[in-house]
Amino acid sequence: MKNKSLVSITDFSKDEIMRIVELASEFEANPNQKLLDSKVVATLFFEPSTRTRLSFETAITRLGGGIIGFSDSSSSSTTKGETLKDTIKMVSNYSDLIVMRHPLEGAARYASEQSSVPIINAGDGANQHPTQTLLDLYSIYKTQGTLDNLNIFMVGDLKYGRTVHSLLMAMSHFNTTFNFIAPDSLKMPDEYKLFLDSIGIKYYEHKEFTDIISEADILYMTRVQRERFSDPIEYEKVKNVYVLRNSMLNHTKDNLRILHPLPRVNEIHTDVDDNPKAYYFQQAENGVYARMAIIASILGLVK
Repeated sequence: MKNKSLVSITDFSKDEIMRIVELASEFEANPNQKLLDSKVVATLFFEPSTRTRLSFETAITRLGGGIIGFSDSSSSSTTKGETLKDTIKMVSNYSDLIVMRHPLEGAARYASEQSSVPIINAGDGANQHPTQTLLDLYSIYKTQGTLDNLNIFMVGDLKYGRTVHSLLMAMSHFNTTFNFIAPDSLKMPDEYKLFLDSIGIKYYEHKEFTDIISEADILYMTRVQRERFSDPIEYEKVKNVYVLRNSMLNHTKDNLRILHPLPRVNEIHTDVDDNPKAYYFQQAENGVYARMAIIASILGLVK
């Protein structure tokens, strides 16, 4: 995967995915390695981010690399009318690797076609978020001991949620059973269900999850994203439709772990935080190790 951009999770094979999971474990055991000495990584965040940006910058720092870029497009020349093409061509002259988040679907693929260095997609609109998926896979593997034959429940915004789209594509390698819980206006898009149909992966759709989460191995909660709604009234209708509370976990499996890409709003009550099945803060920490593995692999710094 050396010098290979990561735009979609489908850019990596099953074997490459498993190699990232293995490397993430190695970096967690030994996180301070100066593999990026004399390398420069550009982080271009055209859309706000906390965990993704900070975990990438932590990963780069622990690997001994230099960081350039911006965390707000208002501080870049895009405010002067510079095109994405020109920004990417300019920044690729200054760096060995570009990490980019952008609000428009397809922006990361376009950037990879313009860049002379690899591009890592840190989220493009409602499309994909492959590095989140790889840290999710590492989190699932750590907590379940396997990625095979798991029952994964995805709850909330399945229409615009790029994290669930990427996770679905990745977990389709591992004979997963999916349960989709969403209101009609936020259901999993047909293109993803048709993909699962084409490869024989089982999935079920529900509007409620209280009575069925006892079957879950992974409960993947998502935020209803205000920024994806053009009509604020529609957002108000669905923003609090699913709220996970601690009392709802009484009869769930011992191995159940609750994941969330964060930030959360109301969808996980704070009374869940102290439950040993809550794993979302550890999941965020795992992002550092997974992103170290991704960066080192793409730059050919590990075998």
